[in-house]
Amino acid sequence: QVNLVESGGGSVQAGGSLRLSCKASGFSITSACGAWFRQAPGKEREGVAIMDGDGDTTYADSVKGRFTVSKDYAENTLYLEMTSLKPEDTAMYYCAAEEDGYCYTFGPLDQRSHHTWGQGTQVTVSS
Repeated sequence: QVNLVESGGGSVQAGGSLRLSCKASGFSITSACGAWFRQAPGKEREGVAIMDGDGDTTYADSVKGRFTVSKDYAENTLYLEMTSLKPEDTAMYYCAAEEDGYCYTFGPLDQRSHHTWGQGTQVTVSS
């Protein structure tokens, strides 16, 4: 059974950092396309960052230069390192994956390209 479990969310002040983790089970994160999405209250879910099965990455413009997505193959875990956090980064963050490694059918940051989802972890950034 495939599963994704996020952790690492919390509350920080603006300018701070957090690292989110997404532990995968039932499939290999190495060959999968792993992604991070977020949803703020009253807003639609938006794609934040992905790393595909070849290790290529895509970032939303709003997080370029501040967030970094990576994989730990030994731990079968996807990470999102977030620095220089802003209040507008406050949201529920979700991990998603497309097991076959290809997540470009609708675009890598489109949630329709990803079929396995975690339960989410809350990130709150105060000013």
